[in-house]
Amino acid sequence: MAGNTRVGVLALQGDVREHAALLASLGADVVLVRRPAELSSVDGLVIPGGESSVIDKLSRTFGMQAPIRAAIAAGLPVYGTCAGLILLADTVLDGIDGQESFGGMDIDVRRNAFGRQTESFETQLDVPVLGEQPVRATFIRAPIVERVGAQVEVLAALPDGTVVAVQQGGLLGTSFHPEVDAETRFHARFLGLVETFARTHESTHA
Repeated sequence: MAGNTRVGVLALQGDVREHAALLASLGADVVLVRRPAELSSVDGLVIPGGESSVIDKLSRTFGMQAPIRAAIAAGLPVYGTCAGLILLADTVLDGIDGQESFGGMDIDVRRNAFGRQTESFETQLDVPVLGEQPVRATFIRAPIVERVGAQVEVLAALPDGTVVAVQQGGLLGTSFHPEVDAETRFHARFLGLVETFARTHESTHA
């Protein structure tokens, strides 16, 4: 499906392997990204679920925060799940002291909005842009989107209206973890964004 599309998975912390395996199953050339040089070799980036505050700290330790912010500003497609969604938000409402995000998406996100790990849950979500078949969604200490900007498209919400999937241009974010349920449609949608970006930027990656 993805041809030779080269996609990075930010491999500082979190469920990196699950994303890498799912992307590879869709035909992508997957790169584990820990350094700026690896980031510069890809046409898209996945920020996995994990601990948003830990990924934030490690991104600064590894000199990755500024390059990721610059890449997002330059239009690099990025898909964030759970913690990754938090890191894409311009505003994190309840971050720990000193916590920062990469930003780029005009949203306000609240961390751990559903409570502790024991309050994790699964549900079926209607996501019209992905077709009629509902999405099986697993929420694990998941964030929610409390505000969306004018340029942000809401892709899915819970029955009470809580927003849990959003897109702004080449930036895609979900509160839940499609990669743990072998749900491929969000990743396939993301690869479409990556392929468009690669074509329009005449990628010269080896």
